[in-house]
Amino acid sequence: QVQLVESGGGLVQPGGSLRLSCAAPGSVFARGWYRQAPGRPRELVATINTGGSTTYADSVKGRFTISRDNGKNTVYLQMNSLKPEDTAVYYCNAWSFSSGAPVPLTVHWGQGTQVTVSS
Repeated sequence: QVQLVESGGGLVQPGGSLRLSCAAPGSVFARGWYRQAPGRPRELVATINTGGSTTYADSVKGRFTISRDNGKNTVYLQMNSLKPEDTAVYYCNAWSFSSGAPVPLTVHWGQGTQVTVSS
């Protein structure tokens, strides 16, 4: 069983900042963040690959930064200039592989951390 440990969510005022963390087991690669607001589908927020290349949803470009600490096997999401529309449950997304040809892929999800942006 794979457990992703998420932290950093909370209540913040518009324009404020939060930093999310996702710690993964050594055999699992935490690759990004998704979010889901009530009544809306889950959407990709940001990803980072093993080489450090990143991608962002258009709605968060320039405000959010994803990064990794390879030594801690942890992925971070620095969220600045937060807006009410950023309010959602944020989920860490991770992949793991087992040996074989083709190489099987397993997708893992964190429990989710609530981010609320409100005055």
